[in-house]
Amino acid sequence: MSAVQGSILGNAVLRREDPTLLRGTEEYFDDLDVPGVGHIHFVTSTIAHASINAIDTSEAKTMPGVLGVWTADDIEFDPYLPMPLFAPHFSRNVLAKGKVRYVGDIYAVVVAETPAQAADAAEAIWMDFDPLPAVVDPEAALADDSALLFEENGNNVCFEIGSGEGDALDGADTVIDLRLVSQRLAAVPIEPNGIIAIPDGDSMTCWIPSQNPISTREGLAAALGMEHDKLRVAAPGGVGGGFGPKAGAYAEHIITARLARELDRPIKWTEVRTENMLSLQHGRAMTMYGKMGFDAEGIITGYSCDVIAEAGAYPAIGGILTMFTQTMIQGVYQIPKVDYKARSVVTNTTTTGAYRGAGRPEATQILERLLDVAADEMGIDPAELRRRNLIKPDAFPLTTHGNANYDSGEYEKALDAALAESGYQQLLADQAARREAGDPKQLGIGISTYVEVTAPAGMHTEFGAVEVDDDGHVTARVGTSAHGQGHITSFSMIVADMLGVPMENVTILQSDTDVIPRGSGTMGSRSLQTAGSAVHVASETVLDKAKQLAAHLLEASADDIVTGEGGLHVAGVPANALTWGELSQASKDDGRRPEGMDPGLAHELDFDGTDATFPFGAHVAVVEVDTETGAVSMLRHVAVDDCGRILNPLIVTGQQHGGIAQGAAQALYEGVFYDDDGNPVTTNLMDYAIPSAAELISFETSNTETPSPRNPLGAKGIGESGTIGSTPAIHNAVIDAVSHLGVRHIDMPLTSQKVWAAINDAG
Repeated sequence: MSAVQGSILGNAVLRREDPTLLRGTEEYFDDLDVPGVGHIHFVTSTIAHASINAIDTSEAKTMPGVLGVWTADDIEFDPYLPMPLFAPHFSRNVLAKGKVRYVGDIYAVVVAETPAQAADAAEAIWMDFDPLPAVVDPEAALADDSALLFEENGNNVCFEIGSGEGDALDGADTVIDLRLVSQRLAAVPIEPNGIIAIPDGDSMTCWIPSQNPISTREGLAAALGMEHDKLRVAAPGGVGGGFGPKAGAYAEHIITARLARELDRPIKWTEVRTENMLSLQHGRAMTMYGKMGFDAEGIITGYSCDVIAEAGAYPAIGGILTMFTQTMIQGVYQIPKVDYKARSVVTNTTTTGAYRGAGRPEATQILERLLDVAADEMGIDPAELRRRNLIKPDAFPLTTHGNANYDSGEYEKALDAALAESGYQQLLADQAARREAGDPKQLGIGISTYVEVTAPAGMHTEFGAVEVDDDGHVTARVGTSAHGQGHITSFSMIVADMLGVPMENVTILQSDTDVIPRGSGTMGSRSLQTAGSAVHVASETVLDKAKQLAAHLLEASADDIVTGEGGLHVAGVPANALTWGELSQASKDDGRRPEGMDPGLAHELDFDGTDATFPFGAHVAVVEVDTETGAVSMLRHVAVDDCGRILNPLIVTGQQHGGIAQGAAQALYEGVFYDDDGNPVTTNLMDYAIPSAAELISFETSNTETPSPRNPLGAKGIGESGTIGSTPAIHNAVIDAVSHLGVRHIDMPLTSQKVWAAINDAG
């Protein structure tokens, strides 16, 4: 509830971050000027799987400007295990030892005075490798005769999870089955990875363009054997995107920091785009087998899902994202029984990690494709089939078969709004007319109804602090770390609304372990509901204390103290007032504070929302497919997303548009691919088809608002919703356009060649 009349919360407020971004004056990682910095170059394998016989660095060490060359024989690193859930024998030697396991595996490193000198020296390193059989197909990796990445494990399975009794399909009148591949994606943040490591005696500062520098310090400190208070990790003012993979400590970070200590001088690594495509963690990469049972009326009787996920060569968070897929396996539907099984396997490919949605899009993709296939085969309208099976509003809170504790939802309301805004009935009539006329350009209509989890898996707690300065300005500190989301604007709005100060008088500090004691960073669409709530509670606590102080100084009741222009005053007597600066100064004066009041106007806390929240929505995609060429054109995309209470609709709309764009990219354009020998064939932006604005349309977005009871703002996440809802809607639309020609399914990305081939195969 707002502290002042005329709340700014809920209104479209322009982002405070944008002027420096638009003028090009924001400082990014690569802009940092560090005197005496050396430059590091990672020498990586061009073979996907091989034994290392010998590496000769003698010539490289003599080249101009070279400060040092290292292999695993020259410097000892502790094995690096990105995720503790995996057995130790899946750990990575940060410098490859004995064998390399993917194209991009680091086997040597050069430090030189300039980047060019380091790259030239790297070219002089000679290696003798014995190639080994490579495995890039996750299903092939499960075979008894598959090549093994870690022989001591005995197979390539690194993680398994499952639930259910195995009887979910018993008694169904109709069983629909489908194999769906959610292809491997590259995040392609506009700013790649990097680090500047600056040693200072037994301490060190590391600048990293990270989305969670606070918790990244933990992994980096452990790998370096440093005490936390000796290691500062910070992100610059500008961080050019993250989308999940720019979280946590990478092998490159560990090596750079370690060698900076060895050489006792600053060392810098700036990732180039080809390195980024090979080394930054990839996303998705799941093969899913789904079976869904229905009764004669189209009511779901049970659901079975078997998932095979690629972890890449060295398992990290991507290997356990099947847990999130399990969490969301039921989606928005009433399903009596669910069987779920998932296995993650290592392959001779880049490690996978979290990418916008992180396991939740995959759950929605298989569910929504199964619903569309069922609608087609059972002769039921896709919207109607969904409506018959939606969870009703009176069911909340609800614990699902995936052990998700849904907080609130009005799924039918979102579906109805999306259908109405898209003009669904007229679209069906237009589609029927085209089909009857035999038009070579067919209309496709795709629906997706989804629910997702934000602040998942224990990420519902976050640090926040608020302090009023003696000049009346307010400083807030948060454990999240913005990299494009508009946090400075959103958190400033919360403080300004509660304390009645101008937004420009609020400073937000983040992303620096020197000023933020703890924090989990920005991922999982968690920031507003956790850090935002922490800022809200801290501001509220500061306001309550200030009212007690003002009441004491103004000789009034605290109940009569209200916020006003730049401070507090007695209700109805605005002249009887104190500014925030005066209140801050008085709070530090022992003679002016009430007895028993602590000095200062400040409060910090770790806000705990107790559980995740569950945003939801419905999307309708309209496409045109040229049946003669297979070309797909997006015509419309209507999205109705519910992220609980909306604080700034401008930011929400921006997140919706960005999410839909990335969801459309998976459906139609993007994919990381390897040949049979494990050679990547999509290593730059000439080969990896990331769409630009020219390939996309103007999206039609709106919202319903179903507040969450789990935080004082009523907020749920919005950062990933657009991605989760859009991909299956577009996927369904393309197949819907050609389903009357006998096409049942096409795997993504839905390129012209794939669609054309499917049409011809069906015909």
